[in-house]
Amino acid sequence: MTYRITIHTSSLLFLIMGAVMLIPALYDYLDFHENYNAFLDASLISLGLSGLLYFSNKDIVKFETLTIREAFFLTATSWCLVSVIGAMPFVFSDLQISLTDAIFESVSGITTTGSTVLFDLDHKSRGILLWRSILQWLGGIGIVAFAIVLLPFLRVGGMQLFHAESSDRSDKLFPKAKDIVFSIVFIYIFLTLLCMVAYFELGMGAFEAINHAFTTISTGGFSTHDVSFGFYDQISLRLVATLFMLLGSLPFILYVRWIARNDTALFKDQQVLTFLMIIFTAVCLLSFNHVVVNEESFWGTIVTILFHVVSVVTTTGYALGDYSVWGTFAIGLFFFLTYLGGCTGSTAGGAKTVRLIVAFEVLKYQIKKLIHPNSAVTMRYQNKELDYEIIQSTMFFGGIYVLTNVVLILILTFMGLDFMTAFSGAATAVANVGPGLGDVIGPADNFSGLPDAAKLVLAAGMLLGRLEIITILILFTPFFWSE
Repeated sequence: MTYRITIHTSSLLFLIMGAVMLIPALYDYLDFHENYNAFLDASLISLGLSGLLYFSNKDIVKFETLTIREAFFLTATSWCLVSVIGAMPFVFSDLQISLTDAIFESVSGITTTGSTVLFDLDHKSRGILLWRSILQWLGGIGIVAFAIVLLPFLRVGGMQLFHAESSDRSDKLFPKAKDIVFSIVFIYIFLTLLCMVAYFELGMGAFEAINHAFTTISTGGFSTHDVSFGFYDQISLRLVATLFMLLGSLPFILYVRWIARNDTALFKDQQVLTFLMIIFTAVCLLSFNHVVVNEESFWGTIVTILFHVVSVVTTTGYALGDYSVWGTFAIGLFFFLTYLGGCTGSTAGGAKTVRLIVAFEVLKYQIKKLIHPNSAVTMRYQNKELDYEIIQSTMFFGGIYVLTNVVLILILTFMGLDFMTAFSGAATAVANVGPGLGDVIGPADNFSGLPDAAKLVLAAGMLLGRLEIITILILFTPFFWSE
């Protein structure tokens, strides 16, 4: 296996990250805040490493020669490298946090998880707040665009759109992957700007509108306030946030088809419709419990419930308050939504709705075959017969997803964490949601009180979840390294 492509890509990543660090550096410089030095130092280191790696590997590298093993290796190492680079400004700044905390915050940002170890966000420098938002914004689209460029050798017309993040197949809309990448990036930027303008027009300050637009579209959930989106008690702002969290959690390839072909598949896609139906059902159940049983006000309660349901199921992680006090039914429902996640090919994390649909089709198939053993039964998705390979990969992913959570829970409880903290921490890390449940890492608290070892375990869980687990686990198998 050659490492030249990895070195070449790493030099580009260092270059991009180093250049982007200059933006928060400018904010802190204009504010006369000393943290601008932290960003400048981190930028110089990143740019310097970029130059060293580039000049040590100057030959032209063709990604068309990339093998499957190299693709997996490059994907995993790139995300780990970006996480380390992203931690540098936190280490050099006035935050006075440990290297472990800095890495945790960076991994949480780039994986769009939204868990944090920082307190007193309202008084942090604008550069630090913006850098957290930028990490999530880059991470939100990064895994999708990177997978398209990196993996052009896949089957189904030469392309499976989101190989490193999905088992779902996508149509080949353009002759070259870069055309799809360009379209998706354009849509991503357009939605970000639209969200930013909407926030600003509804009363958010310009800086806060920028930050929250970055973390809404990326379904990341970092906020500029300790109380998250609960800082804003304006119903219109909460509804706008809900809308754009939803838009970020829908398949971006359907946006591309809508624009390129005037295709209305976005409004007819089985995964999208199922996803929206799950949200509607969850909102109705929780609303009945709050409005009818507890006799709370209707509209304010509906908006609050809708916001939290969408925030959790899209793995954004914004909070208006501590929803873990809503009762055991709400906690159980939020656990299910946490594991579910958004749609395939979106910026959201979780197991993805399409896998739930496939699993349900398998269940129906097994039940029908038990009742009518000799009948001809097929499993279908989007009115097409499901390919056996997709069924097999979906079932495998479901098993490895649950197993990963179990292993993380056991490790965290071994470290002394109580079961609720360990269970919800593992779930939110792998699903890339953000806040957990309970008194330690619940929506009203953060992850700063956990032991350093537990933070590193959860950071590893975030990377595993973002890269669909197998992308990293395969690196630890002996046959991966055998010639």
